[in-house]
Order: sequence, then structure tokens, then C-alpha cells
Amino acid sequence: MSLMTQLRRRCPDRHSPAPTINSARKLQCSKASLMTEARAERRLAAILAADVVGYSRLMGSDEEGTLGALKALRQSLLEPQIAEHRGRIVKTTGDGVLVEFSSTVDAVRCALGIQRSMPTRNADLPPDKRIEFRIGINVGDIIVEDDDIFGDGVNIAARLESISEPGGICISDVVHQQVSGRLDADFVDHGEQSLKNIARPVRVYRLAAASKVSAVAPRLILALPDKPSIAVLAFTNMSGDPEQEYFSDGISEDIITDLSKLPKLVVIARNSSFTYKGKSVDVKQVGRELGVRYVLEGSVRKAGNRVRVTGQLIDAVSGAHIWADRFDRDLTDIFAVQDELTQEIISALKIKLDESEKVRIASGGTKNVDAHDFFLRGRELLFGNKLGREEFEQSMVCFRRAVELDPNYAGVYAGLAMGYALDHQNHWSDSSEKSLDQAQHFVDEAIARDETDPFGHFVAAVVATWTKDYERWGREADRALALSPNYALAHLTKGNLLTYTGEPDKAVPCYEQAIRLNPTVALYRHFLGTAYFIAGNYEIAAAFFKERIAMAPTTDLSRAFLACALGHLGKTEDARQVWRELKEINPKYSFQKHIGRLPFKYPAHAEKFAEGLRKAGLAE
Repeated sequence: MSLMTQLRRRCPDRHSPAPTINSARKLQCSKASLMTEARAERRLAAILAADVVGYSRLMGSDEEGTLGALKALRQSLLEPQIAEHRGRIVKTTGDGVLVEFSSTVDAVRCALGIQRSMPTRNADLPPDKRIEFRIGINVGDIIVEDDDIFGDGVNIAARLESISEPGGICISDVVHQQVSGRLDADFVDHGEQSLKNIARPVRVYRLAAASKVSAVAPRLILALPDKPSIAVLAFTNMSGDPEQEYFSDGISEDIITDLSKLPKLVVIARNSSFTYKGKSVDVKQVGRELGVRYVLEGSVRKAGNRVRVTGQLIDAVSGAHIWADRFDRDLTDIFAVQDELTQEIISALKIKLDESEKVRIASGGTKNVDAHDFFLRGRELLFGNKLGREEFEQSMVCFRRAVELDPNYAGVYAGLAMGYALDHQNHWSDSSEKSLDQAQHFVDEAIARDETDPFGHFVAAVVATWTKDYERWGREADRALALSPNYALAHLTKGNLLTYTGEPDKAVPCYEQAIRLNPTVALYRHFLGTAYFIAGNYEIAAAFFKERIAMAPTTDLSRAFLACALGHLGKTEDARQVWRELKEINPKYSFQKHIGRLPFKYPAHAEKFAEGLRKAGLAE
């Protein structure tokens, strides 16, 4: 008996066709047909309803192929995502699924995981073979009977699914209240909606990423390099205190920083290696995804004035353990512990250092443990996943406290400069118009105290970007790379210089190297697309803008540039669709303000973007 038939028999609705997952329109039952409520189990749950867009068309075109593709999707994507996010599959049909979650955040994360995976899976398929899902999520009281669920909580989720866009997610107001600010996704308020057979209007939020343009997400193949390559995962905080997370992360990042100074190594940047933080790690999978031969895992336990650091180096190809050790020391010896651990890794990788390389990885920093602690706190705030006015202000307090403890600590001056450079861009403070001067002052102080710190030179290049000091921009980026060949941000900054000064062909290898060292960062694809755009290769530019959108669905920046590229390609309707999505994400977006603040040396290159919009009929 099909699920449609089951629902029709169990939940008749005198006013509408029998509910099905496919019609999500679907699950409303009359009060009379529910089992005696005295015997029914009730609970609050998050409900996810999903079905396939155009299922009848797909089946009519290729029944066997569609059924096979859906079975493969269910086994390789839907079921693993649901299991990972602790959901329970209540029922499935040929075209849909109904899932119960105890956590609203888990429900939305599961939906995001599914929808963000679909563009890649559809990338090589013709349009008439692509499978897209609609998803609706609601939180409400449900009735449980024989592992099935009923009630308004279910009905509203089903109705939300029915009004979702292909590839999109619709959530109710109560869901939005519970997940707002807790997920890497933006939802747009679409006001109160009258849903079929639901008595009261429901305020609906749609995922801003409901995007047709993200249907292609090319991936760079990360082959193993011809020299030792390593990813340092975030060390596990074993202190039992979440407030100590910055300390364990800081030790991991310091090891990455030291190893990155060696030209005989390929070292993955923090942003990418830390994506596995808090997850059950398959080292072989990490190696494949990041394109490295070795993975370093570790843990940190900080208790009073004692610290224990453990580390193990694993061959990601064979899974064999290459080296492991444990360091139990006084907290004042933390610098010696980091140095010893780094040296042992280098030795285990059979890398021989010359004298200049030994000096390079041992130089810089501070011997003041408290100053270093404040630096770690400030750096974590400034380069963490969330950055706004509050984090900016807190990081500045940490850096200034570190300066008080060690006035010669170059890194904290560079941290202050980076914070003010970001404030110049984002206008967090009430005096952001003065922030660029502050950034210039502090970065000069940093380099004066330690000319060998690559962080200071990188920040100097960033400051020079916004002052349009092209000569210093290039000089500082080159110096940062000479001191740290694996510095992904420095490669990115050098690529930006070449792009904005009219040498996009030379910029491409810089961006490709930055992506190789930091493959999970979406923004790098945007800059690579920008280089191809200025070079006049609009097809490739569009592909990279689409990839960035697939990786960061709420971006307005890449959608603006994609619309420009599509305008040049004569794809007017596609460009307008992209522009509609952009305005949904950011109604206040201004292309003129955006392009006007970018550091183009030659106005003609900025004009190329405006020309693309005019060709698409989108000129502001």
C-alpha cells in the first residue's frame, strides 16, 4: 500500500484531496479522524517535509532512471544527513520524506546540508534530469501514533514545503526565532502567508540562498604535491572549560604559523583545517579533501599553572601513525613546548633545515605568557567565524592589554592594525573614518619591532590596499611570502594587487595557490572570478562566481559580479534572476557604492562591470 493511500485512509479531509508528501498540501486530518487523544502521545518537535520538484515530469520522462537516481540520493545524501543531525524518518514516498527532529537547529542544518549538496550533484546533468527539492520546516505540537505523526506541527511544515522555491527552504516564524544568529545562513522575511487548510496566517521566512544560479559548483582537484604536505587540525580542548577554547586553538594556529614558514612543506591554512573541529574525523578523508599526505591531531589540557599538550602525526594515505608524544609542563614553558612539538614534526617528516630556516621558525613572538594569552584571545576574536562590532571591540581590548604587558610584542601591534583596517571597511566604530590612519600607525609600529614577522607585512599589504599605495602593497605582500611561503592570505593579497592593477593573468596563479592552501574558503573563488572577468573571460568568471555562491549562498558581492558577467555573455534573463536574488538578500545593495570603493588602478576595469549590468538592462 502506498503512503498516499495510507494517508488517505487514515487522515481524510472532507475539504481537500488526500494529503501526500508530494503535495505537502497534504497532511491535514480532521479532528474527528484522529485517534482518541486520551491515548495519544503528544510532544513538541521540529518537522521537516521535503519533496521532489516536478516528480511526475521526471517519472514520465525516465521512470527507471528517476527511481534509481532518487534511491541513490536517499542512500548517499538524505539518510546520512538526517542521521548526522539526529533526525528520525517518519515516512517516505517515491518523491518525498517527512522527518522529525528534537532540535530545531539540527532540522535546519540538515536542510541546509541537503540543499547545498544538490548543485554539485546536478552539475553534470542536463536540465531535464536534475533533481531539486523543496523543503519546509515547522516547530509545533504533534500527536504520535504507531511511529506516525499528526497535527498542526506537521501540517504547517507540509504547507511550507509546498510554497518553497526549487532548491529552497521555507521556515515558520517560530523556527526562525530559534535559529536566528545560530547558523551560517540568512532567511528573508516574506510576511504572513495564508496556507491552504491552515486556519491562521503563518509568518514565513525563505532561505536567501534559494538560488538557481548556484547550479554549477566546479571543484579544484587537490592532488598530493611533490613535497611533504600537512594539515594541522584544531587541537581538542581537554580543560573542561569552553572558555579555554581560544588557548587550544591558539596553540594549533601557532604550529601552523611556524610550519608555514618552511618552503620545503605544503601547509594547509587554519580556515580549512579547522573545518573539522568538533567532528569525528576520518584522517584518510581529511587527506583526500585537503590534498595532504599527513595530518596532525592533538589535545591541550590547561589546569592552573600546568599544561599538557599531546600530538600525533598520521599518514593520511595509509592511516599509519608516524609519531606521537606528550608534553607535561608548567604554563610558563608553553613556548618551549610549541617549539619542541614543531621540531619533532619536522624531524618525523624527515625535513632537514638549514640555519636560516631554524632561525626563521624560532624568531619573533614574546616570552611573556600573559601577553601571548591576550594575543591569542584577540586573534581568535578577529579571525573567528563571527565578526562584528562586539568582537572588534573585544579584540582591541585584548591587543591593548597585551601591549601593556609587552610593549615590544610586534604581533599585537599587527593585530591592532588589522582590526582598524577591518573597521575602516565595515564602519563598526563611531570613528571609523579615522581607522585607516590608526591601522597605518600600528602596522608601522609592528614592523619596526619585528621585521621578520610575516603577519605584520601581510597587514601592511592590507592597509596599503585601502590607501591605494600599490608600490607598498606589492612590496609588503612579497615580503610576507618570502618569510612564509605557505601564507594563503598573502598569496591572496598579492593576487588582488595584480588584479586591481591590470595584470589579471598573473593574478590567477596567486589565487590558485591561495585556494590550494586554503581550499574551503569561498571568498577566494570570488577573487579568482574577478581576475578572469577583467581578463575578458566571462564564461570562466561566471563559473567561479557561481561556485562562490554555492559555497556561500547569502553573498550579494558575487551575485553582483555574476550578473555583470552574464550581461556580457548575453544571458539577460539569467542576469536579471541573479539580480532579483541579490536584492532579496540585500535590498539596500548599491552597485555604484560597491564598485566605487574597490581599489582599481584603472577606471576602465571598473567600467567593465558597469557595462555588463547595462547590457543586462540592470544599470542603476
